[in-house]
Amino acid sequence: MGLTPKVSIIGGGNVGTRFAYASIINGLAREMVLVDVNQERAEGEIMDLSHGAPYVSPVQLRVGGYADVKDSDLVVVTAGRKQNPGQTRLELARANVELFREMIPQLVKYAPEAVYLIVSNPVDVLAYAAFRFSGLPARQVLGSGTVLDSARLRYLLSRHCEIDARNVHAYILGEHGDSEFPVWSKVMIGGILLNEFCPFCEKCSSCHREEEMDKLFGQVRDSAYRIIEKKGETSFGVGLALVRICEAVLNNESSILPVSSLIEDYLGVNDIYLSLPSVVNRIGVSKVLKVDLNPEEREWFVKSAQAVKKVIRETGLA
Repeated sequence: MGLTPKVSIIGGGNVGTRFAYASIINGLAREMVLVDVNQERAEGEIMDLSHGAPYVSPVQLRVGGYADVKDSDLVVVTAGRKQNPGQTRLELARANVELFREMIPQLVKYAPEAVYLIVSNPVDVLAYAAFRFSGLPARQVLGSGTVLDSARLRYLLSRHCEIDARNVHAYILGEHGDSEFPVWSKVMIGGILLNEFCPFCEKCSSCHREEEMDKLFGQVRDSAYRIIEKKGETSFGVGLALVRICEAVLNNESSILPVSSLIEDYLGVNDIYLSLPSVVNRIGVSKVLKVDLNPEEREWFVKSAQAVKKVIRETGLA
């Protein structure tokens, strides 16, 4: 047995390395293994990260292969095919499903007790694929889901309401993608429902709430597109979001987070991975909370499920 907790990262691209960097700063693990097909780049990343050792909590960093994930407490999968020019999103999804068909059983062979956190996109489809290919209980396989999307909404609401983002509680649910939706009926600021908070806000007399809500959600939904347009990729935000999920697992926190998990018997939706508030702890997802959505939100959830189901069928998973 090596040092614990042990975290293995599969994929040494921008997301994987940003997560590693944020993890080291937060003292998330005592041992971290980076696995990537480009071993030379992975070695360079580990060398670079290791040189910060005097300034962070002790952590053993190394490059490895599938066999080196043995005894991992958590395996974070960020690996995926890149979209080629002229390639459709469906073609990319199919390519990544085939990658997972080969990769996931190899990982589980060496780390059958680990919790698997899937980050690669389309995350809901690939989390479902990982569940199917792994043979593990659903609780052990989760996707990063809408944890980052929800953080974006909380941030934008905090800017609009001029309140610390840590006191804003809001969820984006459903697919991590174009069919995701905001749960406005449950938004709370400092323990007060949004519609009850508004009269306390200095902007209340001039704020057209419905228009502002639509505008804020549009910014959340389109954030990734705008960031990619400006800098080519998104990685810092997701790296920090992943640290939050991993803290909940490794510290056995039983935190409620909108991760992508297996949905069964909710609003007629079954056998699919989507984001709902879920209790995350050392065993992975211990419980999925079936939120009492309003009629409009229920409709949005079902539409989101239909969109993901379509891709699952078209990739041959169902």
